[in-house]
Amino acid sequence: MYNEKKQDSFYDRLIIFFFHLSFLLKEYKNIENKEEMQKFFDFCVRQIELSIREIGYGDATINKKMKDYVNLLFSIIDKIDKWNSNNNDEKLEIFKIYIPIGDNGLFFIDYFEKYRNFIAKNSFNSLSKDIINL
Repeated sequence: MYNEKKQDSFYDRLIIFFFHLSFLLKEYKNIENKEEMQKFFDFCVRQIELSIREIGYGDATINKKMKDYVNLLFSIIDKIDKWNSNNNDEKLEIFKIYIPIGDNGLFFIDYFEKYRNFIAKNSFNSLSKDIINL
């Protein structure tokens, strides 16, 4: 993928998850019930916190990391919100802020365009029904 020599980390996976979540939230924010969207968002944040706890961090570290991660998520959401009006160079710059993409920038643009089209063709309920029911 973007750097096959680098060992991936929790942070790397979290960034990729945040991009997916940001596109999903962008697509459905004006379509779906605000309460359901908030429940879904809260569930995702709780799962991130649980994952941090599983790594073994203490409460003080968890609080700091969660604050950093939520701020990072909102930063990505803010940039993704303008995605449709950006050209490929601007989209590439978004990824470069968060991911060391190397020469694979077009891969990320293409991948997330396909993902955006996929979620646009499916209902939020069909993508999240098992998650929300948990």
